[in-house]
Amino acid sequence: MVTLKQYLIEERLLTEADEVRIWQEVLAAVAAAVEEAEKAAAPDDPYSHVYASVIEPGPAVTVPGPQPQGPEVNLITAVNLAIHDVMSAHDATVIFGEDVGGRKGGVFKATQGVSEAFGAARCVNTPISESLIAGAAIGMAAAGKRPIAEIQFADYIHPAFDQIVSEASRISYRSNGRWSCPIVIRVPFGGGINGALYHSQSIEALYSHIPGLKVVVPSTPADVKGLLMAAVEDPDPVIFLEPKKLYRLVKGPYPEGEWIVPLGQASIRQAGTDVTVLTYGAMAYFAMEAVGPLADLGVSIEVIDLRTLKPLDWATVEFSIKKTSRVLIVHEDNEFVGYGAELAAQVADKAFEWLDAPVRRYATADIPTFPYASVLEEMVYPNVEGIIRHAQELAKY
Repeated sequence: MVTLKQYLIEERLLTEADEVRIWQEVLAAVAAAVEEAEKAAAPDDPYSHVYASVIEPGPAVTVPGPQPQGPEVNLITAVNLAIHDVMSAHDATVIFGEDVGGRKGGVFKATQGVSEAFGAARCVNTPISESLIAGAAIGMAAAGKRPIAEIQFADYIHPAFDQIVSEASRISYRSNGRWSCPIVIRVPFGGGINGALYHSQSIEALYSHIPGLKVVVPSTPADVKGLLMAAVEDPDPVIFLEPKKLYRLVKGPYPEGEWIVPLGQASIRQAGTDVTVLTYGAMAYFAMEAVGPLADLGVSIEVIDLRTLKPLDWATVEFSIKKTSRVLIVHEDNEFVGYGAELAAQVADKAFEWLDAPVRRYATADIPTFPYASVLEEMVYPNVEGIIRHAQELAKY
C-alpha cells in the first residue's frame, strides 16, 4: 500500500485532497461494516452451506441398472464425445488447460476437435501452471461461466491444491451460501500405463477428505457422459477423476441424447450373494472381470461401482452388505489411509451387526507410486487374480 501510494504521488496521479478523501471513505466503510456486524444476531449454525447444493441420501440401488444404448466406444472417445455434448448443451461452458486446444487435443486427445467446433474462445490453451488453471476456473465461475479445467495428470495437480482447497471448496461456506463455485476439474489419474513416478498417482483420498468438494470417478463410457453432464450442471466444485488405465481398455455403449447420472448414486454392476466388492474406476472393471472365474469357484460377488466418492451412496452400500455379510474393498491407491480406509471405517461403524467376516482391503502397497518397468508395475498393481484370491478367502468365513 505504501509503495502504491508513493508511485501515485510521484506520477502526479494522487493529490493530497484525494488522499484524504479516499482515506476517510475507507474508514467510514470499515466502521459501517463493523457496526453492522455487531448489530447482527449471534450465529448459531456452523454446519450449513458447506455445499451450494446438498445431495440428499436417496434410496438404495437394489438391482443393476438398465444397459444404455448407443454406439460402442472406448473410454477416452467417450470423454471427447461428452465434452462436445456438454459444450453444445451449455453455452457458458469453457474448457481450458495445457495443450487442450488445437488439432491434437491434449496428451490423450480428450479435447480433439473441440476448438474447431466451439472456437478458440471456448477451448483455451494455458501456461504450464496448475495453480493458474484452478484459479482461473474459480474466477470464471464467479463471472457466470461453467468452466471445465483440465489438469494434464493427477501428479501435476499439487501446485493447485491451495486454490482448490482453500478457495473453491470453501466459497459457499465462507459466504454463508451467497456464492457458489460451479467448476469441474478433469484429471486423468492412476497407474497401469507405465507412467512411473510422475504420471501414476491416485489423489482421490486427498480430495474426498475436503468438505465442499464433490469427487466422481466414471468407469464406463455411459457414466463418463452422465457424470460429466451432472458435474457441469452442479453448483459446487467437482473433481472429475478419469482412470487412464481404462481410456483404451474399456469399451461400451455411449448413450445418445439426454443422459445424466446423478451425483451421489452408486451402480450395482453385478448382483451377487456371497461377497460385496466396493470399488471404483479401473478396479470396477477388474472386479467385473473376476465375476466369471469366481462363479466357477462357487463364489458369487456383488460389484458396487461407487461412481461418486464424495458424497458416498451409503444406502446402496448398506443394502448390499445386509445381503452378503462380507465386504472386500478394492482400489489402486495406496492401502494405508487410502479411500478404502474410510469405507472400512464406515462399514464397521454403521453395518457391523451384519458382518460375518472382517472387512478386507485390496489395494497398492505402501510405495510412492508405480514403477516404470512393466514387470515391476504388474507386481504391485492390483489385478483380477488378486481380487479372486481375496474374495475366495472372504467367502470361506
